[in-house]
Amino acid sequence: MSRRWQLQEAKNRFSEVVDLAIEEGPQLVTRHGKNAVVIVAKAEFDRRRRGAGRKGTLLPFLRKLGFAGAALRVDRSKDRDRPLEI
Repeated sequence: MSRRWQLQEAKNRFSEVVDLAIEEGPQLVTRHGKNAVVIVAKAEFDRRRRGAGRKGTLLPFLRKLGFAGAALRVDRSKDRDRPLEI
């Protein structure tokens, strides 16, 4: 964190807090002495959000599980559906 701001001070100097978030990095805002929020530049937010997303697809994930040589039976049952009474 570049700087820690009390809520009232951050409100009074909001433009400065935003400028610092863009130029220097995330700005921490506290409420009653406890960490409350972090103000970050949009570009930083987007960068972190992209990095937190899921990567890959289901097929590579399943292949990594190591069941390649397993004799799993995946045939569908030939039984008919049971009748449904409405």
